[in-house]
Formats: sequence, C-alpha cells, structure tokens
Amino acid sequence: MTRLWNPSRSRALKVLAAAMLGLFVAVLPGTTAPAAAAVDGPPLSTPVSVLDAALSCPGTFLHPDREPVLLVHGTSSTYDETWEWGYSPALRDAGYDVCGVDLPNRAMGDIQVATEYVVHAIDKINATTGRKVDVIGHSQGNMEIRWALKWWPSLRAQVDDAVFVADPGHGIGAGNLLCTGSCAPAMHQFRIGSNFLVALNAVDETPGSVSYTNLYSLTDEAIVPATTAPLDGARNISMQGVCPGRTVGHFSFLYDAVAYRLVLDALSHSGTAEPARLPLGTCLGVNLPGVSPSEASTATAIAAANLNAEVLNATKFPAEPPLRAYTQN
Repeated sequence: MTRLWNPSRSRALKVLAAAMLGLFVAVLPGTTAPAAAAVDGPPLSTPVSVLDAALSCPGTFLHPDREPVLLVHGTSSTYDETWEWGYSPALRDAGYDVCGVDLPNRAMGDIQVATEYVVHAIDKINATTGRKVDVIGHSQGNMEIRWALKWWPSLRAQVDDAVFVADPGHGIGAGNLLCTGSCAPAMHQFRIGSNFLVALNAVDETPGSVSYTNLYSLTDEAIVPATTAPLDGARNISMQGVCPGRTVGHFSFLYDAVAYRLVLDALSHSGTAEPARLPLGTCLGVNLPGVSPSEASTATAIAAANLNAEVLNATKFPAEPPLRAYTQN
C-alpha cells in the first residue's frame, strides 16, 4: 500500500530512515530477544529489542533543567508523520529534549499492546535521564498514555505532566458506526461503551499526582459530541474557552498556535496549563513556530489519506480484543 508523507524537513527523513531500519532489524526471523520486564504492573509481552527500536531519543540529553518530552502519535500515523514536521522541532527550539515512539501497526491494532511501547519508553527515558518525563499525546496516543498510567502505577512517579491533545477519552461515535461489522482492533476499542473504554474510565480517570492537562475543541470533527472529551480530575481546556470563535479541528491541533502555547505553558510551569498565563495577543496566532500554511495543509491531507487507507485496508476482526487479565484485578 502506498504511503504519503511530507518530506519537507530533512531531519525528519533521517529519523524516519533510522526508525525503519531499527524496526526491520527487530523483526528479523530468529530474533530471540526476551520480553520486557514489568515496571510496576503487568509484565510486558513485547520483546525489549522491538520496544527499543520503536523509541527515538537524542543521543545526548542537553537540557538537565527541564523534563524530557515523549510524544505519542495517534491512529493510522507514525511519530514522524504526526510530530517531526511541527511539534518536535518547535519543542527542541524551545529548549526541550524530545523523544518519540512509533506504535505498532500504525496504531491500528490492540491499544493494550501499543501501550507497552509507551510504558517502556517512559521507564527508559526516566532511567536514562534520572528525571521525570512530560508526555504529550494526540488522539489515540492519549489512550495509550492513560492506559499506561492506570495499570502501571510506578509510572505515575516518573511522569510530571501528561498533556492530552484531542483525546477521544470517552469514545468516538464514528467508531460505533464503522464497527457494526469487522474492523481494526483499535476502531473497536474507540466505540462509545466498548469494554476497553469502560475499563479505562473506571474508578479514576486521572490517577496519581501527575499534572493532567486536557485540550479539546468544540469544532473537533472526530470527537462528537464534545462532552465526551473532558476527563474527571484533569484541567479541561476548550480552545473556544480560550479564544472564542476559534476553529480547531482534530488534526489541526498539531499545528494550532494557541494549542501549542497551552502545551508549552503546561511544560514550563508547576501543575497544569493555565490560559490566564498566555501572552496578550495569543489568540491572533495561527500556526506553531516553524510551520508554514502550506506545510499545515499538506500534513492534513496526508493524515486524511493515510487514515482512509488504514480504515479500508487494515486487518479487520469481528469483535473487540478481549481485555487483558490484569484489568480484572
């Protein structure tokens, strides 16, 4: 299947090539790498070599005065396609060490499996730097972050900020429509009322002392109704509450100037983001630093094309993946 990708940034091409090479090596026949050890929670079933190959970090962490940042992409995408043309370079320019993780199967498979990649990434970055990690997710990537913090309790002490961008935390109505028959595992799990979402949102939606910031938009075409977006215990911030009348779509969150300012505010202050701290005139901004209008429109078109391709061509199953045994404890 042909994939579309925006090659406008040479550094993104280099990272993509390295990631593809690492993934190829990780899945060569005969690989006998052991499964990853448990952090403080369920043992991970994915081999360490595969988890390591999916994680991209700088060779040297250059900013000991700030927490390193882990970026987690969403459905039908990759780290490069979601972050490397916008947020990653912008955050690096703002003085942050940035890591990214590639979820398996373009995040179309079982979210419970994909979460293991996030669990390993947080634990490894924390062990490498000796510092807490700031985690930012887009769309489905937020579900992996939340699932990790829910079922691996020790991660809560390793994460300072969890910033959710366009989080479908209580389901996507389109999932119910698309999954009347067979569909990709993640699409089953998106359905409002799915077993996965019931388990994810049971008891405590924001466990631990992590600072949870949840950014959502009333004009997000993927999360309808918008009332499914707010999370109990998070600092829930609607884009229209900050800038009345602003239009921010599900994908345009990834280059919206105001959303980026809120993310930076969360990372650079104790606790969650606070709109009152934003500079005067923030609502006049359009795109985040370094992203041109043509890059934004091209990236949006690529994301739509890849999503359509995955919805049509991803391996489909007649039912939602069963919940892992650890959710019953």
